[in-house]
Amino acid sequence: MLEATPLTEGWVLRHEGDGLAAVVPGCVHTDLLAAGVIPDPFLGRNEAEVAWVGRREWTYETVLRAGSGHGSGHGSGRGHEQTDLVFEGLDTAAEILVDGQLLGRTRNMHRSYRFDVTGMGGRLSVRFVSAYAEAEAVRGRVGERPAAYAEPYQYLRKMACSFGWDWGPTLVTAGIWRPVRLERWSTARIARVRPVVTVEGGEGVVELHVEVERTRVEAPLTVEATVGGVRARAELDGTAGVVRLRVPDVRLWWPRGYGEQPLYDVELTLLHGHEPLDAWRRRVGFRTVELDTSADAHGTGFTLVVNGERLFARGVNWIPDDVFPSRITRERYRERLGQAAGAGVDLVRIWGGGIYESEDFYDACDELGLLVWQDFPFACAAYPEEQPLRGEVEAEVRENVVRLMPHPSLVLWNGNNENLWGFRDWGWEERLGGDSWGEGYYLGVLPRVVAELDPTRPYTAGSPWSGSWDRHPNDPAHGTHHSWEVWNREDYAEYRSEVPRFVAEFGWQAPPAYATLRRALPGEELAAGSPGMLHHQKADDGNGKLERGLARHFAVPEGDFDRWHYLMQVNQARAVAAGIEHWRSHWPVCAGTVVWQLNDCWPVTSWAAIDGDGREKPLYHELRRLYADRLLTLQVRDSGLVLAAVNQAAEAWTGTLVLRRMSVEGAVVGEASVGLTAEARAVGVVGIPRELEPTGPKEFLVADADGLRAVHFPVPDREVPYPRAEFNVTVSPGAITVTAHTLVRDLLLQADRLDPRARADRGLVTLLPGESVTIGVRGWETPDPDAARSALYCLETAP
Repeated sequence: MLEATPLTEGWVLRHEGDGLAAVVPGCVHTDLLAAGVIPDPFLGRNEAEVAWVGRREWTYETVLRAGSGHGSGHGSGRGHEQTDLVFEGLDTAAEILVDGQLLGRTRNMHRSYRFDVTGMGGRLSVRFVSAYAEAEAVRGRVGERPAAYAEPYQYLRKMACSFGWDWGPTLVTAGIWRPVRLERWSTARIARVRPVVTVEGGEGVVELHVEVERTRVEAPLTVEATVGGVRARAELDGTAGVVRLRVPDVRLWWPRGYGEQPLYDVELTLLHGHEPLDAWRRRVGFRTVELDTSADAHGTGFTLVVNGERLFARGVNWIPDDVFPSRITRERYRERLGQAAGAGVDLVRIWGGGIYESEDFYDACDELGLLVWQDFPFACAAYPEEQPLRGEVEAEVRENVVRLMPHPSLVLWNGNNENLWGFRDWGWEERLGGDSWGEGYYLGVLPRVVAELDPTRPYTAGSPWSGSWDRHPNDPAHGTHHSWEVWNREDYAEYRSEVPRFVAEFGWQAPPAYATLRRALPGEELAAGSPGMLHHQKADDGNGKLERGLARHFAVPEGDFDRWHYLMQVNQARAVAAGIEHWRSHWPVCAGTVVWQLNDCWPVTSWAAIDGDGREKPLYHELRRLYADRLLTLQVRDSGLVLAAVNQAAEAWTGTLVLRRMSVEGAVVGEASVGLTAEARAVGVVGIPRELEPTGPKEFLVADADGLRAVHFPVPDREVPYPRAEFNVTVSPGAITVTAHTLVRDLLLQADRLDPRARADRGLVTLLPGESVTIGVRGWETPDPDAARSALYCLETAP
């Protein structure tokens, strides 16, 4: 039977002759940080002090012992016919040697590598050249290509955001970033299993396409597979074979909120007679997925259909959760994706400037019912199609498509992020002058490989993409749309000016939690424009856009960082709510929203709902409301003010809607109760009687039904004469209760101001006079009413 031995011990990182202990998997930065050679690049402005790391060459070394593997070092094995050295991931351009003998060279972070080391022993060296040097050498061969950023990330197959982004630091990594092991085997081993999982007439079908590597060409081989109590065998013809299993009465895997997520264990064994040689084990789920891009009266749709059910996708964009991905553990994936599920998210888009994530990511999505949209790793640049890149791209894609195929959560392959749009709109076409830029990947190589290897899943050429060069790539009426005029130039009220078919990116910035800033900027007097705050703001004119965006709605506080911080977080939640409420109210014309972004890779002012320390911003809690199965929203339409009852639940929603026209002083100016009906997976619209529509800055409308609420103010907040907020605060173990005596608008408990470990279970809440809210707090061990009051913020007119 194949034996696998992890190579995790005894590694040394060398540079210019010096050696220090290395952790594998890991990277140069984390090893240098652990050894105290460099400061933490996440703190202050240390990022600039460690820039030299990405410009150097580095070598990892350990001892590979020939023989049985006993004693010190790693054995290459006796008693087996072949020993392979297997790297699951090398970042990025490296050569691998044993006692000076070259085994091979690599230039792709997204691939695994296997080398025959049978009978070999001695010093195992993995020598990394600088990613800059490799990229610049390729650029010298293929010529210049335009990109959104000046760094040369388009010239090698590496996580693009290592080179920095408008939310990320420039920390260009190198290292053995995924596990490495020795595999010892005889006769044959399983080289690849490609599982095609389908549903046919209530039966689950698993078709396993098996490829093997042999040391004995003549040996008869059999594969035996089991799933769901069903067993099947097949003889291999040379180095390949197919075993097919049919599972009766299969339980379907559903996205969260639509059903359960049953998973089935698949086990496949490679046999020589009765002798097991190797095994392959995965979990699969049975479901169907389609992408409906048919034309209709509104343009060209983009609707995911799972098990025949048409979905409004409640999505978030995912970036690598750490700029050093080797630090992301299974538990951290589970925590972050659990936060996504807790916010009502049912789709996670893995953005194309990152990586194909580890099995731990997709395992968690399988279990949580989170649909995965997987970008291929191309983002915001013109990518050359010449060698050596073209061959690397196809090899990488073939490996990762097959690797990720077992996961039922994976429902869509996407060719790239913003490159089709960039070619048309960002001046690339003229600058390229006919040079290759990636179109051959997105419209040629990638769809061909996906169709060949994974015919059960849809592919789309890019995001955004309108489906044809006959239309603008980012046409909101066709396919996917990225809405970035809002934030970059326009107010978030402009979200309501159009109804895209699928909004794959949109968002608004806010600073991270207060405790995150205090940790990341030790000793700094915090201010919007303080040196550390500006360093941890990577967007072009980011603070300018924040200030202008705030000024359209609120009076910008001068010299009051705490107030500035609170208002920026309120404005972020308001902006995203404006988009999602409007677009959800137009289902099924609009079939999804994917917020930019769920997470951060370090402490930074960004579009994230969860900051770089894992703390949830007010936006996160707002997403729980916005992405709930049922949502009330007040919208201004051509006919006047309406109430949209968005019902994504499987049952019809009927009830009574209570409408109150109120003054900011708390008086009820007008009131009515009307019937509310929204069919299952549909939107019900109720016109607001003219006499209940608020007028002027001193009035607003409140709509309540089944414990849900929507409020509508007819003017921007800066024009509303909010009363000085008056409320009582009581505390008890694990809870803070606030009772309002006036209108209290957008009350927020910043729990991390009580204790950096503290978390609140809700975000912004508006209370009418006499109403109370109880906020759950965990991680606060010394409840104190005065401290609680000092951590509460709301909108009010300054005294």
